Amino acid sequence: MFKNLFITKPVEPAGHVDAGEPVEGSLQGEAVLKRSLTATQLVMLGIGAVIGAGIFVLSGHAAAEHAGPAIVLSFIIAGFACALAGLCYAEFAAMMPVSGSAYSYSYATLGEFVAWFIGWNLVLEYMFAASTVAVGWSGYLNSFLEYFGMALPASLASAPLNVVNGSLIYTGGLINLPAVFIVAALSGLCYVGITQSAIVNSVIVAIKVVVIVMFVAFAASYINPDNWVPFIPENEGPGKYGMSGVIRGAAVVFFAYIGFDAVSTAAGEAKNPQRDMPIGILGSLVICTVIYIIVALVLTGLLPYHLLSTPKPVATALEAYPALGWLKMIVEIGAIAGLSSVILVMLMGQPRIFYSMAKDGLLPQVFAKVHPKFQTPYMGTIIVGVFACLLAGFLPIGLLGELVSMGTLLAFATVSIGVLVLRKSRPDLPRPFRVPAAAIICPLGAAACLYLFWQPFSEHWHLMTGWTAIGMAIYFFYGYRNSKVRKAQR
Repeated sequence: MFKNLFITKPVEPAGHVDAGEPVEGSLQGEAVLKRSLTATQLVMLGIGAVIGAGIFVLSGHAAAEHAGPAIVLSFIIAGFACALAGLCYAEFAAMMPVSGSAYSYSYATLGEFVAWFIGWNLVLEYMFAASTVAVGWSGYLNSFLEYFGMALPASLASAPLNVVNGSLIYTGGLINLPAVFIVAALSGLCYVGITQSAIVNSVIVAIKVVVIVMFVAFAASYINPDNWVPFIPENEGPGKYGMSGVIRGAAVVFFAYIGFDAVSTAAGEAKNPQRDMPIGILGSLVICTVIYIIVALVLTGLLPYHLLSTPKPVATALEAYPALGWLKMIVEIGAIAGLSSVILVMLMGQPRIFYSMAKDGLLPQVFAKVHPKFQTPYMGTIIVGVFACLLAGFLPIGLLGELVSMGTLLAFATVSIGVLVLRKSRPDLPRPFRVPAAAIICPLGAAACLYLFWQPFSEHWHLMTGWTAIGMAIYFFYGYRNSKVRKAQR
């Protein structure tokens, strides 16, 4: 019944935007996305997406439960896997400056069925991650409001549902109001325009980078080197310290890196994507990795690693030093700003994935609508914003953090494989940026991502299978029947 599941979307050399050649929306009178982003703004988008949850939330948990002071190695391993995939993303983004990220790249190389599978997994990365981080943002905001006696009651700052022993239970809460508020506010910003969103993001990034620099500068003199001994604690079981713990920690902090590929979702809005996309992707990744390593060293030097398993590890470490009490409030402000920018970039990325999928006929055309004035995918932005608000406000989404990493790792591995496939199938395409030593880098990138995907999260296979089944049902009942590529070849 289902023929040509692996039909590929024709790939043509992209027009050079600076020369005025059209890249998307060649139909006369069709509203297209506005090209306004510079290389600097793309780097800022990448930093905005990456720097946030990794420093302010996940670093302490990964150190306390898995890697100890060797969390530094976990960040390096995760960053290495991302760098390999990032090189592959850079080649694709410069060659195909469109808005679909890994979805579009997979469609051109591995076929429609794989493209849908990756696009569906990207929903985990963007929309669910935005909701997850929004809950963390809510916690930091409420903690900050306590200084002024304005903290919200738990019933208005926590989800009404929680998971205990695999069952949903009522917590007594009504809604996580701050989480809903931040998602709604940033969705409105994304609705208005990509330029405004990028400018706000750049301001937020500047704030949180200043806060991180202050944390490192003022806290470094309080470091106790004894807290780094042993650097790799003795193994206490699978994923609990030792090298297996370092690897498990790498899988946990991988969540901290997701979002650098969100730069590629803005390729359709970059002024000069052939030059700027590689700069944006790789530049932001290098900067973020260096920041993570430095902060991890200071954090584990301030406090014994087993005491860092809190929702706000940086603030917890500072609480141990009364002389740094003034810095704790500033760090909380930085966390609020940092997590805001992560949510912003996630909410920018998801509608643009849906935009590309709808343009191909795999999703209803409502997702392909572009605002005639703001030139943004406004209907997709509204729909994503509504669902993200519901997730953040009512559902327990801590468990979905690992699903987010799983979906992202599959996307990264697919992009790495896709570069080699397209090198063989379309060697004639101009490639403004080429992965160096692709025969080594691409398989290594795919293997690294699949290894991180496979080992730590085997206990969540039933959840991943359920999510995949829902996606396959949507594809076979709607996407397969309405595919524009398939209709064009009938």
